Amino acid sequence: MDAGGLLEQIHSPAELRSFAPEQLTQLAEEIRDTLIRTVSRTGGHLASNLGVVELTLALHLCFDSPDDALVWDVGHQTYTHKLLTDRWKDFGTLRQSHGLSGFSAPQESPHDLFLCGHASASISAALGLAEARAMQGNPRHTVAILGDGAMTGGLAYEAMNNAGRNSGYLHRPGMAQDGHGLPKLIVILNDNEMSISKNVGSLAGMLSRLRVQPMYRLTKQRVERRLRQIPLVGGGLARLLHSFKEQLKRIFYPSATFFQDLGFDYTGPIDGHDLDLLCRALQSAKLARRPILVHVRTVKGRGYNYAEQSPSAFHGVAPFDMDSGEPPPGQDGSFSAVFGQSLCELAAADPSVCAVTAAMSLGTGLHCFEQQFPRRFFDVGIAEGHAVTFAAGLACQGMRPVFAVYSTFLQRGYDQLLHDGALQGRPLVIAADRAGFVGEDGPTHHGLYDVAFLRSIPGVTVFSPSGYNELRLCLWQALYDCKNLAVVRYPRGAEGAFPRDFIPSGAPYVTRGDGKAFALVTYGRLFSAACAALRQLEQEGLRGRIVKLTQVHPLDPGALDAVLDCACVAFFEEGIRSGGAGEAFGEGLLERRFQGRFRTVAVEGFVRQAPMAELLAEYRLDAAGMTEELRRLTA
Repeated sequence: MDAGGLLEQIHSPAELRSFAPEQLTQLAEEIRDTLIRTVSRTGGHLASNLGVVELTLALHLCFDSPDDALVWDVGHQTYTHKLLTDRWKDFGTLRQSHGLSGFSAPQESPHDLFLCGHASASISAALGLAEARAMQGNPRHTVAILGDGAMTGGLAYEAMNNAGRNSGYLHRPGMAQDGHGLPKLIVILNDNEMSISKNVGSLAGMLSRLRVQPMYRLTKQRVERRLRQIPLVGGGLARLLHSFKEQLKRIFYPSATFFQDLGFDYTGPIDGHDLDLLCRALQSAKLARRPILVHVRTVKGRGYNYAEQSPSAFHGVAPFDMDSGEPPPGQDGSFSAVFGQSLCELAAADPSVCAVTAAMSLGTGLHCFEQQFPRRFFDVGIAEGHAVTFAAGLACQGMRPVFAVYSTFLQRGYDQLLHDGALQGRPLVIAADRAGFVGEDGPTHHGLYDVAFLRSIPGVTVFSPSGYNELRLCLWQALYDCKNLAVVRYPRGAEGAFPRDFIPSGAPYVTRGDGKAFALVTYGRLFSAACAALRQLEQEGLRGRIVKLTQVHPLDPGALDAVLDCACVAFFEEGIRSGGAGEAFGEGLLERRFQGRFRTVAVEGFVRQAPMAELLAEYRLDAAGMTEELRRLTA
């Protein structure tokens, strides 16, 4: 990629320190231009990356990556970091097949120390890194960078509680009195939307500016040390000074005390677009003797008017027209949108229907529900486990909650699904969006594991509709026919093409064709490819049938009986093989003493980023792959 200007001169972030202030300002503009131009072609996370340009520059000016570890929460805001760590030439391959990841990726660069695609995990990972470095005698810093949205997730507070509990550095066993060998942990809170606390005017601003001066921290430490050296009264004076200072902060600057009560020092809020102020704050933070949180305020979408005006819409975007901010034509219609519309129709007729989301109302299609039924709409933040249990509480009081969540994030609520969902024996519906391959977001986001882990939960019913009308039917059945936990899973994007005579019935399974040479068994969006494969094989004189599962679990016995007279059975599954529906189908055939050949074509291992069509072909789950597999199986 031809970056031009200053950006092409950077092969290591250390080179930034030779830049003059006006060059750094120019570099920030070049980076924003590169981000907008690239993401408009590749899609990706734009608003969050535009908001952290100066913050990323400041981090690389003040820390020596990778000797100092930078751990990015989620990792979707690392685009500037990638540009500054000698990846700008490949930046045009962002999120493309075999290109740069849209998240932090250790296989790409030593500057990416921890792979993460789910929120709220950075402090836990950074604390582990910091403690390991301390035990190894490594004096370098570890920095976790997370957004205010990630602070709605409980994992962040579990990590802060753990870090703060160990913040009595001078009293920890095995630690020298000078603090040598202590874990050096800095948390950067990138506050770009949710206001954690109100800035209380000029006094708060003055205190903020004072606290980011490195000399302030050095002077404070020296004064406290000198006071403690005064015979008899020194310790008491130091404690009195500290107590007086803490009381003032509680009165005038309450935001600081929350984090300090968790055992952290606190600095901020800092203007996240003032590079000089950011650098002074970070240099000051490096002097802290216990974990410290640096509170930074940034603007999502900074520098691109459309993204600043609609940061949610430009959080994760498909390719778009850079001049208008609009997506190209032909991208209307999706399972998510149909789900949202259907749930609104059900809620209009039934006042007990509620919607729950974990900070994903737009992505899951619930924004219309939020507008039409605000009293029955609940956004719990990035807290999927809490969302499941919260929804279970609603169900216990007679409501009909539907928790809409991406399949990859549903993984975070497994214990709650088992203990607080299924075990309660109450109707609870999960709408698992983005089930199957998700394409360019890659291995942290593919929804390939839900069927496997859901099958282990007693009493759960799992539906996997193939098209929009079937999604409507499955959602109704989950709400009104199921008496326990029910999951409706559906893929990203639009429905495929189906035979004109196919009419969804709501039955647990349907069959097409009456041949006995083979049975092609599948579910979800693969039904479209299965129909194409059946047509091709029939043209070749090979007659078989399709068994399409609508209810993936538990398996309807009739679906197993429907293939017993076939010479061979092939189960095609857009999900993980181990524990999947194909495995269950094979067990069912074995129990029925099926005499033919059986084969499961499914996913094994973690899956790379690539367009969904490319991945379906790679794993032989498209029409061509199904056709070839069945030719081999029947040969």
